[in-house]
Amino acid sequence: MTAPAETEPRIARTIAGEIAARPEQVKAAVELLDGGATVPFVARYRKEATGGLDDTQLRLLADRLAYLRELEQRRATILASITEQGKLTPELEGRIAGADTKAVLEDLYLPYKPKRRTKAMIAREKGLAPLAEAILADRATPPATLAEGFVTAEVADTKEALAGARDILVEGLSEDAGLIGRLREFLEAEAILSAKVVAGQEEKGAKFSDYFAHSERWAGVPSHRALAMMRGANEGALTLDIGPEPEAGGPRVEAMVAGALGVRAGAAPGDLWLGEVARWAWRTRLGLSMMLDLQASLRERAQEEAIRVFARNLKDLLLAAPAGARATMGLDPGIRTGVKVAVVDATGKVLATDTVYPFQPRNDLRGAQGAIARLIRAHGVELIAIGNGTASRETERMVAELLGDLPAPKPTKVIVSEAGASVYSASETASKELPGLDVSLRGAVSIARRLQDPLAELVKIEPKAIGVGQYQHDVDQFRLGRSLGAVVEDAVNAVGVDLNTASAPLLAYVSGVGPSLAEAIVAHRDANGAFARRRDLLKVARLGPRAFEQCAGFLRIRGGTEPLDASAVHPEAYDVARRIVKACGREITSLMGDEARLRAVDPAEFTDATFGLPTVRDILAELAKPGRDPRPGFVTASFAEGVEEISDLRPGMRLEGTVTNVAAFGAFVDIGVHQDGLVHVSQLADRFVKDPHEVVKAGDVVKVRVLEVDIPRKRISLSMRKDAEAAPRPGQRGAEDRGRGGPDRGGPGGPKGPRGKGSPAPREPKGDATGSFGAALLDALKGR
Repeated sequence: MTAPAETEPRIARTIAGEIAARPEQVKAAVELLDGGATVPFVARYRKEATGGLDDTQLRLLADRLAYLRELEQRRATILASITEQGKLTPELEGRIAGADTKAVLEDLYLPYKPKRRTKAMIAREKGLAPLAEAILADRATPPATLAEGFVTAEVADTKEALAGARDILVEGLSEDAGLIGRLREFLEAEAILSAKVVAGQEEKGAKFSDYFAHSERWAGVPSHRALAMMRGANEGALTLDIGPEPEAGGPRVEAMVAGALGVRAGAAPGDLWLGEVARWAWRTRLGLSMMLDLQASLRERAQEEAIRVFARNLKDLLLAAPAGARATMGLDPGIRTGVKVAVVDATGKVLATDTVYPFQPRNDLRGAQGAIARLIRAHGVELIAIGNGTASRETERMVAELLGDLPAPKPTKVIVSEAGASVYSASETASKELPGLDVSLRGAVSIARRLQDPLAELVKIEPKAIGVGQYQHDVDQFRLGRSLGAVVEDAVNAVGVDLNTASAPLLAYVSGVGPSLAEAIVAHRDANGAFARRRDLLKVARLGPRAFEQCAGFLRIRGGTEPLDASAVHPEAYDVARRIVKACGREITSLMGDEARLRAVDPAEFTDATFGLPTVRDILAELAKPGRDPRPGFVTASFAEGVEEISDLRPGMRLEGTVTNVAAFGAFVDIGVHQDGLVHVSQLADRFVKDPHEVVKAGDVVKVRVLEVDIPRKRISLSMRKDAEAAPRPGQRGAEDRGRGGPDRGGPGGPKGPRGKGSPAPREPKGDATGSFGAALLDALKGR
């Protein structure tokens, strides 16, 4: 959507102030995005044009651009409507021009908005508007006396006349943009959100028991509590109310409404009657309207925060450390149905599959271990990825016992998240990649591959099914999908993609490609063999110069005919790179990777009219570390010996664990007992922490101390503070905010534990098979 051309400079100025940039930077970025460029392309290869805006700034710019253009379109429509009615005044036009949000704009338009037949309209048709004006003008005369002159065939008595005058005044108050604005400002600062249990729903709604008699200031409600209460209301367990604090706030809002009518202190009959009208207006129209507005605003605020948390956790998961190109065995644990086994080579190609039955009812432990040992020897398995589903811990013990009997070098066992594996197994992508392989075995293949390269494997799964979100099913699904899609796109392009090995789902997220061209690239590769150089992309059906410009820099060719194709240097800048190589007096292959020599190069010597310092510096960085991977190195976490169940925990224990999810109220940490513990935000550091992401991210290996253990409710409270007591600070909440435990890692309802003792820890958060971190929180709230 585009706004009227004359409004674009104003939009650019507004966005510039919000993203700490200059209007000309915003203008350049908008032109590029409007021209079809992607955010990753603009962030990486058009730094000269945008003044170096990064992908975070550009994403915010794109979101705000859409909102502000919609705002300008609506502004133009409203101005046209009021002008057509002949009611546009210079003052009103100025106020409409100054409206900076859709809410304020709609407040101004309300009196002029076409509406259905109202009580106030009927009263005006009966000739009662002059009565309302007379009461406002004459406070000394009793309104009932003034109303006597308006009794007619259509108005039966003074009571009906006064009721009509009241309807007219109340409608005027409800359309007073100034009053609405003042009420909104006051309530946004002072309103109270109250929740109560619906009578008779105490047992059915027990998971919401923390909110059966709950109230807190609206402005400070965290997103997770807001969404929990809204879910309770949607399920019929709770009733919600938002309004002023009864004793002090109620009289203040009524006084504000009375002020809009000019009510004066004293006992004048007109003022007394108008005071009653003000109270009536608040109770019947304004209060309800304000409650609905604040509820919508709270929902919007909570959804925005929930989506932000989901996006941030997803980014951490996608950019988790890859274990690398090594022969890997994937184990998808199960009890009755057996443990599914798949072995893949260093490229992810399936070498062998099997199903073993070490647990009930067959209890063929030795047979299962023997089969796994034979596969390890036959294929040189270096890593064993164990899915964190049902029977994960039992499978890990079986493997640990087997490894104890094997000669060195032994494979390393790692427990990885299997979130979304079942979704992948039944997908069309899995059918194409693994034709003829039973659906039940595809999950084991996915588990093995996601240890090798989490990003390459997880892009095959819908982001919402990966399971690192907060109440994800309670938020706007379109906005969630758009946000998560952007996260995946940014992650894929930040890492880069091997053109000759990437799957179609991975290629689809490359800048300028998309699903259709991704399939075309794979089809061309299958028909013609590996790409020898980036330029060969132009031979792919429907991939033209524009798409090539957008995607080429993010696609890598290793061992091709052009060494620069293995780097992130864009083909359009190859001449600059060659001038640098020539100036160094070296062959390009010998110069690539020589950081010391390249540090001595002055980038200013190689700038020209097209490529400035930002691009030349990027080229030098790429030559120094061609195709560098921004993801962290593979790390290990060690679980304490003898600590395998929640019953093994004791307050004061110091343990090592892996952060699985980060929420607004703290971080969930897997310490190897089937149940995540919660480090409340107040326990993350010996200083005030506003945002947990300032301290930790999903996948981090951290040291924690056990504060509390509640075995019946499966709640584990942890601390990362170094001070002696690490006691909960004043105001630290219980309930869902503290010690509720994270996703249950012992059953099918949630994630099931990470790395084994002394095993490398894949830096990836875990979620349940439904992909719902919110559901996991509800499990904790249920105390399952």
